[in-house]
Amino acid sequence: MTRNSTSRRGAVWLLLAGSASLVAACQPELVSRGYRPKAGAVGQIGEGMSKTEVEAIMGSPTTKASVNFDGDSYYYVSSTGAVRSFLPEKEVQREIVAIRFSREDTVTSVAQYGLEDGRFFNLNERRTPVVGQELSILKELFAGRKLNR
Repeated sequence: MTRNSTSRRGAVWLLLAGSASLVAACQPELVSRGYRPKAGAVGQIGEGMSKTEVEAIMGSPTTKASVNFDGDSYYYVSSTGAVRSFLPEKEVQREIVAIRFSREDTVTSVAQYGLEDGRFFNLNERRTPVVGQELSILKELFAGRKLNR
């Protein structure tokens, strides 16, 4: 074997190892948050069940909503986000189980919602997004508007 072919093989292996490490670094890390129901737990909840029966099957809810004239609601929320090295986290899956109760504290309905059912908005921003009102910095400057950034 010649010295030239040995150095070529080394270069090819180095290139393959470098490519493999770059591809591995680009794979997202999945991060789960919130409540994950046991398999089949949601299917066990039926109309007429009491709150204690629901909590025995599902556990404590993520959040509760109390409406005096209509009854309470339990919400079980979970989400999965994909994190890629230096990029911001992107939510890839969301599941919300909403259980509504009557004034007598019995189940009236069970609903499941996913990521496709909702829209993300930031509660702390104190600004409601309006479709069609997004202007670029240049458009705002040429329009003589004050920049809100």
